[in-house]
Amino acid sequence: MPENVDMSATPRPRSLDSLAEDMQPQLGLRERKKLKTRVAIRRATYRLIAEQGYDATTVEQIAEAAEVSPSTVFRYFPTKEDIVLTDEFDPVIVAALRARPAGEPFLESVRHVLVEATRLILAHDQEETIQRTTLLVQVPALRARMMQSMATSSRNLCQVIAERTGRDEGELEVRSYAMAILGAVYEASLYWAERDHKDDLAELVERSLSAVRDGLRA
Repeated sequence: MPENVDMSATPRPRSLDSLAEDMQPQLGLRERKKLKTRVAIRRATYRLIAEQGYDATTVEQIAEAAEVSPSTVFRYFPTKEDIVLTDEFDPVIVAALRARPAGEPFLESVRHVLVEATRLILAHDQEETIQRTTLLVQVPALRARMMQSMATSSRNLCQVIAERTGRDEGELEVRSYAMAILGAVYEASLYWAERDHKDDLAELVERSLSAVRDGLRA
């Protein structure tokens, strides 16, 4: 994401996937084609799940709906769970964090970026976000896979923390801090879904991150 992108701006409504394409660093033709294929597979998956449910949706059906082969689906997404859980926003979030003022407390940078990103995501594709978080609550396999995928996100976040603090990204404290942040966002998402999406997710993310910062208050 270019450093002058304002995460808090209010662009005209478009799909979340097209927004992700715009917010990615400049991609070559080959990478743009890969991104479009991933987007097509993901959209087909969500459409089929909405029509017939998660368990009834097969990779073969997804491939047919996305007009690709099953082997292509597996090349981009190792498991069906990955199709639901994977998006293009980790690089966007990392770039936005790197663009924050160097002297700003890191958790304040995280709060600003993640709260504004949550608002932006909901503004552009609330239906898909609701569907994803509902599935996280309903499908144990998705929750298990989510914990695995968080390891990758944690490594990315550790790199940013190390850059900001000068500490080694492999330090236990850095790794613990990164997972605490990711866990806060994950739990806010589950809480939102468990309460039938009645709350403001951005506010829940902010509350959850505040708990990481302040601990439990009486």
